[in-house]
Amino acid sequence: MSDVQAQFDTLNQATDPAVADAIAQLIRHGADHELNRVNVLDFAARCGLNEERVISGFLHASRLGLFDLTWNVLCPGCSGVLDAHSTLKSLRHDDYHCGLCACGYEASVDEQVEVAFTVAPRVRHIAAHDPNTLPLWDYFKQIFWSSGVDLNEDNFASLTNEVTLDAMELPAHEKAVMSLHLPSEFVIVFEPVTHSAQFIDVQGEPSKERQHLSLLYNRMHAPTGTIKLQPGPLRLSLENQTEVRVLPSVFVAAEGLHHLIGKRKPFLTAKRILSNQTFRDLYKADNLNIDQRLKITSLTFLFTDLKGSTALYERVGDLAAFDLVRAHFHALLDIIAAEGGAVVKTIGDSVMATFTHPEQALLAALEMRRAMERLNDERETRDLVVKIGIHEGPCLAVMLNERQDYFGQTVNIAARVQGLATSQSIHVTSPVMSSKAVEAILQQSSTAPIEKTAALRGITDKVLVYEIP
Repeated sequence: MSDVQAQFDTLNQATDPAVADAIAQLIRHGADHELNRVNVLDFAARCGLNEERVISGFLHASRLGLFDLTWNVLCPGCSGVLDAHSTLKSLRHDDYHCGLCACGYEASVDEQVEVAFTVAPRVRHIAAHDPNTLPLWDYFKQIFWSSGVDLNEDNFASLTNEVTLDAMELPAHEKAVMSLHLPSEFVIVFEPVTHSAQFIDVQGEPSKERQHLSLLYNRMHAPTGTIKLQPGPLRLSLENQTEVRVLPSVFVAAEGLHHLIGKRKPFLTAKRILSNQTFRDLYKADNLNIDQRLKITSLTFLFTDLKGSTALYERVGDLAAFDLVRAHFHALLDIIAAEGGAVVKTIGDSVMATFTHPEQALLAALEMRRAMERLNDERETRDLVVKIGIHEGPCLAVMLNERQDYFGQTVNIAARVQGLATSQSIHVTSPVMSSKAVEAILQQSSTAPIEKTAALRGITDKVLVYEIP
């Protein structure tokens, strides 16, 4: 335990001590299932800790070897884990298929890729490190469904008692038979290890004759099929041709099942972690492959520029100007991190940053403006004037010049909107203004945005923008 204690000590120095202590207590005293695919947002809420600090703490803990970070591709329908990757570089370009929902999806990093943390085996061994030894329902809870499905004890009792006709563990290369009585409902025979399913549309007159159905499990992801059977007795023959046990389970796909797995709670998404400063700092070489293009359906970009910086150097001299510019950068970067954003890059005297939500970017922009006023007062100057532009929309996450970057028209518009400012002003676009959280911030501060239409260089159509005075 001495090596682990040394890691705890290092973690305590690297991150918020309260977060470090909570993580250490979790590793020492948490139940096995609490240390598998830890939902850090849920953990922060239960411990009464700041989300951003908890995310940062778990990232540091992962980098120290206390946890293994995984990127889990989720089905947007049932929130089942379709695939798990140890690095974002392994995320595939092709579709992921969910047998339970009979749908294919292209993985979007917005809400379909969960970032979770599992305690490292060398730190503490837990049952989920050997998932094929987990009891059937523990496998469903800990391996198949994501940490975003709210499966408390009462909910899970409903799954096992009300919507399940039968379930079993079938060892490798074994055969078995289930004897069922089919109700007049839509039934799914689902197997979570191979992600395969058979749909049964049970309808018509009840049958007294025993019906027969045979299912074969292997590693081939065959398309999910539907057959029609009558209500009544069924002999379900099962054969496992894989090298591990499988867990065929027969669910009644009625409102009870949909309601059960529809209970969700927030979880840490890949989009949010890509816009986290700690992640960008710690995992520079582990973000994306150079040929990867990850779609993000909505991300908020903030661009800043220091007005008249060239003239500033000429007016006050290189040394004094450099000191001012450095102070300005330090203030901006602290504010971006405090509001849950991340710096993508600095270009000259400009900053490009991303935020998961537009209200975070607006709060950062307003605080940046106040910070420049404070710096000007402290240094008895009016030289620090920052122009800010904010835009939200779809983009691609890419690797460019050996660092994670973003590409697309949204990025171009955000940069051009910043260029509209002629003084220490904030310009935002209509997608940003349409956010109810942004509207609430402006109403609370009694700020009336000035609406105008602008022509942006390189953009065909004029854009509706709002100046925040």
